[in-house]
Amino acid sequence: MFGIGMPELLLILGLALIVLGPKKLPELAKALGKGLSEFRRATDELKDEFRKIEHEVEDAKTQANLSDDPSLEKPVESGAANPEPAPEKK
Repeated sequence: MFGIGMPELLLILGLALIVLGPKKLPELAKALGKGLSEFRRATDELKDEFRKIEHEVEDAKTQANLSDDPSLEKPVESGAANPEPAPEKK
């Protein structure tokens, strides 16, 4: 967490308690928590949007490659649709 250990975090919280007082500190912590959660939600939505765009681009490239290069398409065998039964051996 930003390279801050437990002793440093306790020192920061102690100084905040002294400077802000016991009445303002919970309000500040609540506001900070809400702000961080909104920031996290916004970044998650942005990441999802980038992933969707990336998948659309990959799909478009795949479709373009298939339509441009006929060797990538699977050839359809004429006998595959109606296979003849093999002669029975006696």
